[in-house]
Amino acid sequence: MSRIGILPIPLNNTEVSISDNVVKVKGNKGELSLSVDPRIVVENEEGEIRLSRKNNDRQSRAMHGLYRSLINNMVTGVNDGFKKELEIIGVGFRASLNGNILELALGYSHSFYFVPPAGINIEVDTKTTKNTRIIVSGIDKALVGQVAAKIRSLRKPEPYKGKGVRYVGEAVRKKAGKSAGK
Repeated sequence: MSRIGILPIPLNNTEVSISDNVVKVKGNKGELSLSVDPRIVVENEEGEIRLSRKNNDRQSRAMHGLYRSLINNMVTGVNDGFKKELEIIGVGFRASLNGNILELALGYSHSFYFVPPAGINIEVDTKTTKNTRIIVSGIDKALVGQVAAKIRSLRKPEPYKGKGVRYVGEAVRKKAGKSAGK
């Protein structure tokens, strides 16, 4: 039995409609929908969502926990939203927001311009900490993580000085530099 899949998903102030293996979740921050595999049965009962599987083969067992997690993330996203924070560390490295376009100067000869996809909100915070922070937020957990990973990939933290774009709280293992001669 799936330990994750059997857990009910509580619905607090969320509207859910299920039809033809499509689950639509609507909350105060927006609306999301997900097409569910036909081997998984989704039921809305008494203020919570329960998932079960039609048969007990390996693929159905794998999908059971997956779809429970995806639907739970949808319910959390439309109620509270998700947020990832990135930190830019390096002399001369900076970020600015011009309208909806994020401009990043990351030590290269050119700047990077990043246009976020629909449903993603980007903020730049230069006031509260020494290093510039980029805050990526939205209701879709996968999309928030993907955008944050894309921004981080523009200049990953390097192992000698630690310069680059990293998640807040990410530990970067530093290497020793060149050893002095003989």
